[in-house]
Amino acid sequence: ARTIFDNPNLPLTIEIGFGMGSSLVQMAKDAPERNFLGIEVHIPGIAQCAYDAGQAGITNLRIMDADALEVLAGIPDGSVDRVQLYFPDPWQKKRHFKRRFVAPERMALIVQKLTLGGWFHAATDWQPYAEWMIDVLEQVTELDNVYGKAQFAPRPDWRPKTKFERRGEVAGHGVWDVIYKRV
Repeated sequence: ARTIFDNPNLPLTIEIGFGMGSSLVQMAKDAPERNFLGIEVHIPGIAQCAYDAGQAGITNLRIMDADALEVLAGIPDGSVDRVQLYFPDPWQKKRHFKRRFVAPERMALIVQKLTLGGWFHAATDWQPYAEWMIDVLEQVTELDNVYGKAQFAPRPDWRPKTKFERRGEVAGHGVWDVIYKRV
């Protein structure tokens, strides 16, 4: 995956499901010392992200229209410094829980791809999903919670607010971040 960048030696951040991409473009602009790969299937979001990145002259961002699990499966193990998952679909109905991205089998794949010390960072405005994330991630022995066992992370200032985050705040939802490090 690193070979698709002008400078393949920079740390690699992968964002899964970047939506319309405004926060991903902002992060790439704010952190030229990192490469960013955004994976999305929503064509209007891909188009908007590509347009915004082009307008801003960003060179450390690549975008893929693909299934994130397939992309991750094809990336060398231990080659990703950060995986970001911001405001994924919480799949609120019990019969849909199997569709949630944060699940033991998907986290096993994430762990395989992370460098030692690499991060998995997720954020949600749906408290039951936030608690689910902690429950799942605490069971992954190769991951340590950066903020202590079963703790939520304070909102990092380097994560721009997303449309879904602002929408959640307007609806009176809290926002929960989790950051786990590969050990």
